[in-house]
Amino acid sequence: MTPRILVVEDDAVLHQLLVTQLQRLGMSVRGAFRWAEAEQIIEEFEPDLLLLDVRLPDADGLELLPRISSHQPVILLTAYASVQNAVRAVKAGAAEYLVKPVNLDELELVIRRVLENAALRRENQFLKSRMAQVPSRSVMVGQSAGLGEVNQLIDAVAPSDMTVLIQGESGVGKELVAQAIHARSQRSGGNFVAVDCCTLQKHLFESELFGHEKGAFTGAERLKKGLIESAEGGTLFLDEIGEIEPSIQAKLLRVLETGRFRRVGGTKDRDANVRIVAATNRDLAAFSRDGGFRSDLYYRLSAFLITVPPLRQRRADIPLLARHFIQNHDFAPRIEKLLSAAAESALAAYDWPGNIREMKNVVERAIILSGAEIAIEPRHLAISASAELDQPGLAEDALDFASEPSLEDIKRNYLGMLLKRYDGHRGKVARVLGISERNTYRLIRKFGYAESE
Repeated sequence: MTPRILVVEDDAVLHQLLVTQLQRLGMSVRGAFRWAEAEQIIEEFEPDLLLLDVRLPDADGLELLPRISSHQPVILLTAYASVQNAVRAVKAGAAEYLVKPVNLDELELVIRRVLENAALRRENQFLKSRMAQVPSRSVMVGQSAGLGEVNQLIDAVAPSDMTVLIQGESGVGKELVAQAIHARSQRSGGNFVAVDCCTLQKHLFESELFGHEKGAFTGAERLKKGLIESAEGGTLFLDEIGEIEPSIQAKLLRVLETGRFRRVGGTKDRDANVRIVAATNRDLAAFSRDGGFRSDLYYRLSAFLITVPPLRQRRADIPLLARHFIQNHDFAPRIEKLLSAAAESALAAYDWPGNIREMKNVVERAIILSGAEIAIEPRHLAISASAELDQPGLAEDALDFASEPSLEDIKRNYLGMLLKRYDGHRGKVARVLGISERNTYRLIRKFGYAESE
């Protein structure tokens, strides 16, 4: 991306010299002679760096520094150098402090160093903010033919910038596939930004994805860059893409078709230098035929389709996954555990309706229940009850109440029973209830079952 530089200098000759020289270096440059003029340009131009004269007709650069240096790096220019002012400038947040007349070769080196340091700081801040959300061991474990086919598809598509749609049941590891695509791509040095499309309301989703301008809506007190900009140069992963609202679908289609987007409340188009990878547990083709999802967006997203098989079709991977979870859990006690042959057989025989996510929970619970014992046995595995619940026909008294229930009581208890039966799989629960997954999610939130997903 071309760096954007704002030169704020009231000396007309030096002003023109700086602007012309920086433009020759391939930078996008704007100039201002007063701070009031500069503030208007900052709002519109959003510079990556300010070259700021200490003494302006309407402002003192040193006094401005604490307020403006948090938004972009600032290089101070002064004709009145002193050690005291240099120390004060650095403490106030100046990235550099240069004395006039400015050596243009030195200025170029300083600008490039300051921009590189700013980029590193942004990257560091972003990675710190994502550390708690991204698993420390994001690896795809297994040697089954099904997983091998997935890896072949990843290797084929990763080097390109093609949009990818990953489909598969909940819990099969679609985000791990997306992370593998990013890691094996030319964008691996950029950010991997994951968005759960289920959990954000319409107006929040649009603002989170595209960002918003100051004053775009009530509470928008300052400009906010969206996740598309956070993922610049990297990969944006949209999980459960089938849940987004039609109006957002249209705007996302525009991003895919034009590579451009607009912040909420904005009037200026911006480049979306990002690769989009999406995932869904729906049959998105059928959903689009039924009118629940834009068919033109589906065709754009499914330019390259990867289907991740459920765990019951990858039984050869079950022992490997179990050992992986035993060796890599991140809670106490840290006792070396082994999986007994009987426990391994029990795991392999189970159909895992919740897939890898369910298996991870079962194994970690078994680690705790086995206590000081070295071997994990079948009695430590909480799958027998789940397996019984998954058989046809629930207990007839499952919805018994101590007193006459209200309709809301029946709804709440029936939803809870289905969530237990299908291990929190919203798609299966939605099909039983005959409603959309989005409405199922709203019922889960309404009745306080959010932790049971």
